[in-house]
Amino acid sequence: MTMAGSLTDIAGIRVGHYTDPVAATGCTVVLCESGAVPGVHVSGASPGGREIESLRPGYSISLVHAVLLSGGSAYGLDAAGGVMKYLEERGAGFDTVAGIVPIVPTAIIFDLSIGDARVRPTPENAYAACRSAQDAGVAEGSVGAGTGATVGKCLGIEHATKGGVAMASVDLGGGALIAALIVVNAWGDVVSPTSGQVIAGPRESTTGAFLRTATLLKERRTRRPFPTSNTVIGVVATNVRLRKEQTHRLAQMAQVGLARTVDPCGSMYDGDTLFVLSLGDRRCDMNALGVGAVEAVATAVQRAVLQAVSLAGVPALRDLKETGSCAQC
Repeated sequence: MTMAGSLTDIAGIRVGHYTDPVAATGCTVVLCESGAVPGVHVSGASPGGREIESLRPGYSISLVHAVLLSGGSAYGLDAAGGVMKYLEERGAGFDTVAGIVPIVPTAIIFDLSIGDARVRPTPENAYAACRSAQDAGVAEGSVGAGTGATVGKCLGIEHATKGGVAMASVDLGGGALIAALIVVNAWGDVVSPTSGQVIAGPRESTTGAFLRTATLLKERRTRRPFPTSNTVIGVVATNVRLRKEQTHRLAQMAQVGLARTVDPCGSMYDGDTLFVLSLGDRRCDMNALGVGAVEAVATAVQRAVLQAVSLAGVPALRDLKETGSCAQC
């Protein structure tokens, strides 16, 4: 069953945010200092990342010590240095002949279209996110890497709706848990996985009703050139013991959660990337684990737009509901 939970329901994980609401950017760190078996799946055609290839099966990296999710587009990749500094100071990483070397995979979203594009997350900001990391009570919505996140941008940012970051966890029985933290900054819409109705997307200028990006695309009514301010990124974590080949497969399975709640998903304008972290010694059938991952991801995606707040001129779903300007809310 889905819990009203957090990625930190998985023992050994802490999550921290750095938020700049004025510039509308930030970053989110997922710490697993004792090490976690990693996996990754990239489904979008415009990804931005660091330490991605080494996570795939057949490569020598067996453990990672944190994951950084950041705004700032490619500039935000530099922020990973702050996470490495924090981990090095705490002795977390691979013990090499030259000292500690932490492994910090990183993925970014493009959030430069709102706020101040000249301000991007820095190593100092990511270090601050590490210092603020908690194992409970982690904030959601327009915080961290979700600060500048938006959805439904095929008609331009002035018709978009606010995105954000959120979490969910699923109890698979026998002590096995799986959880997700997702930053929702999609080019397309967030939709209900049961009804298919648009929950958040591009807004019609006069009625405020949500339009369907796929329909606009087929009718050639989208704005060109297409905006680059996109990408859904996240972390799926479990206390089930997995090999690297299995975490890689689980990342692929978890992507179905995006396909059920983001439409279009994995577009040419998104860099959708999901990391998987395996910590603990529980056992669970891979099929059941995959089902749980899909549920956790889908729930987190929906929560991200529900928890978001209006920022930098982009209205959030909660405010559209309150003003009655969203005909489909």
